[in-house]
Amino acid sequence: MGLTQIAASILTSVLVAALTRGATRTYSLLALSALAVYWFQPVVPLRSFDFWIPTLSLALVLLTWFLTSQPGAWKSKQNLIGLFIIIGVVTAVDLTRYLPEPIITTTTPPRLILVIAFLLMMGMIVTVSSLLSRRIAWMLSLLIILLISILVILKSPALSLQASIFFRTLMDRPTETASALDLRWLGFSYIAFLNIHVQSDKQTGRLPELSLPEFATYVVFFPSLAAGPIDRAERFAKDLRNDFALTQHETLSAGQRIVVGLFKKFVIADALALVALNDALAAQVSSAGWMWLHLYAYALQIYFDFSGYTDIAIGIARLVGVKLPENFISPYTKPNLTQFWNSWHITLTQWIRSYFFNPFNRWIRGYKSIPAWTMILLGQLSTMLLIGLWHGITWNFILWGAWHGLGLFLQNRWSEFARTRIIVSNPRLQTALQLGGVFFTFHFVALGWVFFALSQPGLSVQVFSKLFGIG
Repeated sequence: MGLTQIAASILTSVLVAALTRGATRTYSLLALSALAVYWFQPVVPLRSFDFWIPTLSLALVLLTWFLTSQPGAWKSKQNLIGLFIIIGVVTAVDLTRYLPEPIITTTTPPRLILVIAFLLMMGMIVTVSSLLSRRIAWMLSLLIILLISILVILKSPALSLQASIFFRTLMDRPTETASALDLRWLGFSYIAFLNIHVQSDKQTGRLPELSLPEFATYVVFFPSLAAGPIDRAERFAKDLRNDFALTQHETLSAGQRIVVGLFKKFVIADALALVALNDALAAQVSSAGWMWLHLYAYALQIYFDFSGYTDIAIGIARLVGVKLPENFISPYTKPNLTQFWNSWHITLTQWIRSYFFNPFNRWIRGYKSIPAWTMILLGQLSTMLLIGLWHGITWNFILWGAWHGLGLFLQNRWSEFARTRIIVSNPRLQTALQLGGVFFTFHFVALGWVFFALSQPGLSVQVFSKLFGIG
């Protein structure tokens, strides 16, 4: 989100809190969030894709809700209102094509007849899928596979490029200028994870009944749409159902959080970005001292950038009575890697733990012949590789995931060794060891950012060589 979008989000949140109550608040947040899906979507060089991509996001939301709701639930008044709001927003955004200049999308939306045809087609798909899901249990699994497949395409530069070429060919556009960045789908990683969370919980019987307005608002909630945090559906719905009035205390608390976030992102992070490690600096800088400076700048920049956006999202959400979960708790002050990951991008870590790490561990424990240390290594390494691939399917993200997976394994083995063999009773020595742990953990994480910040393994090797004066 840019400053204009943040300002508009704050203003609309205050108005919603002041003018609406109960179900009307939920309907208002749904309409604003659906509209934000279009307004926040970055420009896409493919014609009308800045309209079709947000429309597909809303279509996936509807499909997921219909597959996870009780039969006939859509006939209730609140669900019909939610359905009409979503269809109304899609139609209203498309009708802006008749204005002199686009005001919601960057480019002119497609012809209305195409949108009507798309809505009718989606209606048929939703109806058939809902009917089949009552008889075929793996319909939800198919939807999860679809979401993961789209995520893989978007996260893989090679596949994204091929997808861009495909669509350009389909639209009779030149393919020479195709790029892997052509298909920028705002917030899809978060939309996919939220949908998968709901679908998985439905399959295991843990999902409470959610109305369409509650579920759709949860998935495309405008404060957290661009960068999280990843909330849980039942917790989010509880906030929507609670009575809420914007008090002076809540306003000040939310305002402080927003101001802190703005300062982190647009003052500290943007200033650090000028000297933070990147491909150009990796190739140009030859001094070890300057390379360490650029690495430290990147480590701080990525924290202040991401945590700043999170603070802004949490603050805006509080203005409308939604208490989004914390995502960062002083991660660079933690004395070991496990505690770092329990305080860095917390909601992603918890999601991966719930839907991958714990099921994987339960599965692998069934193989009694595998040593315990091997199970720990496989669990931690595969989990961190998955987190790396979530950021992007490139060799550098794979190396970053492997770096942290191996680091967590070594720290686990050291903790097990030291627990009974090394007992420190001297308070000063305990403090020194604690500070040493913080120093070591920060530098381990910072060195891992080398893979994260750069695009090629070769550049990463160059940076490590320069950092340690090798070669």
